[in-house]
Amino acid sequence: MSERKALFDDWAATYDATLKDTAGFPFEGHERVLAEVVGKAGVGIEATVLDVGTGTGALAARLAVLDCRVLGVDLSEKMLARARQKVPAADFRQLDLLGDWGDLETCRFDAVVSAYVLHEFDVPSKVDILTRFAKLLEPGGRVVVGDISFETALARDAARQRWREVWDEGEYYWVAEHAVPALHSVGLSVHYHQLSFCAGVYVLQPQ
Repeated sequence: MSERKALFDDWAATYDATLKDTAGFPFEGHERVLAEVVGKAGVGIEATVLDVGTGTGALAARLAVLDCRVLGVDLSEKMLARARQKVPAADFRQLDLLGDWGDLETCRFDAVVSAYVLHEFDVPSKVDILTRFAKLLEPGGRVVVGDISFETALARDAARQRWREVWDEGEYYWVAEHAVPALHSVGLSVHYHQLSFCAGVYVLQPQ
């Protein structure tokens, strides 16, 4: 936890500036991903939304415009400080996804959303985290995840070769042909949409 937290604390001051030029790997299609996540969440006025890995509040800001009630969680307090400045109408708290979620486990949300977070975790951890998200949903709710993702292992390997200078071998970029069956196996329905060569959106609901 401490190494990941330090990484994102250090990145907090420049994170938004990093995303001003998103051409190429890993953030090609970033704005489209955020828009798709919000759109697929299907929420509006007074809907309760959990924004997981909120960072500096990019998704939270879009949801606040829709008059949703947003709770944003993140590992990095410095990221959260920037999110609080950007989206004063939302609530924010620190959370380690691999740790104890405390009273969050008893909360219920109309949607759980996440963008550019879960590639930090291997497939078993992704499945475990997403299963926990699904348990937080109100009836009819959905989990919507946008992230660095490829439809097939072949597409991932081609991108790794093309972008080898910036490819991070320590991260676990999504491959839909692997992730979707793994999520089906734990009782989640999944719809996947590839938005750019390196980004896609997953919409999940309990079966």
